[in-house]
Amino acid sequence: MLEWLYNHPVWLVFLYASLTAVATGLGAIPFFFVRKIPDRALGHGNAIASGLMLAASFNLIFKGNDMSTWKTAMGALLGVGAIAVSRRLLGNGESEHHIGKLQGADALKALLIVGVMTAHSFAEGIGVGVSFGESNQFGSFISLAIAVHNIPEGLAISLVLVPRGVSALKAGWWSVFSSLPQPLMAVPAFLFVFAFQPFLPVGLGFAAGAMIWMVFSELIPESVEKASHSEIAGTVTLAIIAMMIFQSWIGS
Repeated sequence: MLEWLYNHPVWLVFLYASLTAVATGLGAIPFFFVRKIPDRALGHGNAIASGLMLAASFNLIFKGNDMSTWKTAMGALLGVGAIAVSRRLLGNGESEHHIGKLQGADALKALLIVGVMTAHSFAEGIGVGVSFGESNQFGSFISLAIAVHNIPEGLAISLVLVPRGVSALKAGWWSVFSSLPQPLMAVPAFLFVFAFQPFLPVGLGFAAGAMIWMVFSELIPESVEKASHSEIAGTVTLAIIAMMIFQSWIGS
């Protein structure tokens, strides 16, 4: 079976990219064992999500900067602009938005976090396809690294969704949904690697800018409403350090 796949690399690329998407859902597993989350814990949960997203953003910026500083910076500005415009178009979320049982501000927050992480996945999908353009071995390694990296990203999504009433199972499905662009973008990026490669730093910057905006506009302000500023600062810092160590470990 594996030999057949290696003789048909497009299917191999799609398989590996699909596995990276499925891995994102694993981030919801801890919430199958947690029934009720107190307000203070919710604040720290948002802080952990903030730290994970900030560390992921730094990593994307560093990768993009290695390819093109200007393209990465342009992508980051586009990402901030896109999420800010989306937030303005969606309004304050008092009553008009619904996601399952969520409505109003909670539904708006869920829309934003899933939207931001989905935008992030487009860049990762291109990265998988481009890496397979170099070799199957390199593509397999990059896919594995992204799959492991996606688990804490799924955790970040679940930390926002579950405390607002979304079940752990649905949070896992939303996490997987946010990563579906990875297999969808990996195949065309592999087939047209030279056409897609110049846009990769723009995509990385876009995802980083959108996540940074989400952290400082939505997650941290809500965190400090439920726990002290010093506690939240400490939790965000520890989450960033943990994620940076984790990223360094999977990249070594």
